[in-house]
Parts: sequence; structure tokens; C-alpha cells
Amino acid sequence: MTGSVPDSLIPYDEIVQEALRAVVGRVLNSVAETQGLPGAHHFYITFKTEAQGVDIPQRLRERFPDEMTIVLQHRFWDLKVDDEKFSVGLSFNQVPAILTIPFAAITGFHDPAVNFELRFQATEVADEPEPHDEAENDAASAAVVKPAEDGSNVVSVDFKRKK
Repeated sequence: MTGSVPDSLIPYDEIVQEALRAVVGRVLNSVAETQGLPGAHHFYITFKTEAQGVDIPQRLRERFPDEMTIVLQHRFWDLKVDDEKFSVGLSFNQVPAILTIPFAAITGFHDPAVNFELRFQATEVADEPEPHDEAENDAASAAVVKPAEDGSNVVSVDFKRKK
């Protein structure tokens, strides 16, 4: 008997990755609340620099056109975390910068102090909605709005069909 696994109609991989990204968010939020890393913990965070929502200085984007790894260890500031992203201040060649990184752009999270590591597939979010056909009733002359004749605030709408 050959057992083939059917394709899932439930996107388990996406659900698991989203849950694991929430782990990164909780860890960073804990660090933001205490304003420091406990013990020897420090983080290597790798992310896609061209992912939607990533906000980094242009000089860093030019230097790292695809992916970049940052280290949160001794010198970082203004770590702020919300449900979708985090922002942090770091210095690059003694030039300070604030980076904003959506969790969806993260491809790796590593805490070498405890040998904890997560790897992700970067999620692609469409910049524009899918193209669609124009609705037939969207034409300027398709709907005629007439105020009610009795003086009330009721508006009647008559749709005309295209011929």
C-alpha cells in the first residue's frame, strides 16, 4: 500500500511561522520593557531589506540589497515593539540610525547565549491588489440619486441597466 499525503487545505506552514514570529515579538517586547538584555543573552536578527515595511537608511539598503543581520547586544536604544514590527536604534560605523523591521521580514533569529535559533521564510505581501474587471454598475450614469419628494431624508436610488 502506497500512502501519499494529500495536499492540505489548511496553511499549517504559514500558521506555524506566524506563531514563531510572535515568539520573537514577545522576546523583544520583554527586552524593551526592561530596557536591557538579561544575563549573557544577545540576538542576531536577519531580515529582508527590501521587504514591505522595512525602513532603514539608504546607505544600508545599498550595502545590503537583499538581506541584513543586526546584533542587539551592548549598544542599542529606543527598542519599540508592536504587533507587526519593531524599531531599534543602532550605530553603523559610528553613525546612528533607527531601523524599523516588520516581523514578516525576519528570516532568522538567534540567541547564541542559549543556542536558540529560529529560521523563517520571508512573507511576501502584495504591494497592490490583484487587477479586476470594472463593475458594470460603477459607471457615472449607472445610478441616479433623487431626493424623496416628501421632504424627508430618505434617498431613493434608481439603477439603470446598460443596453
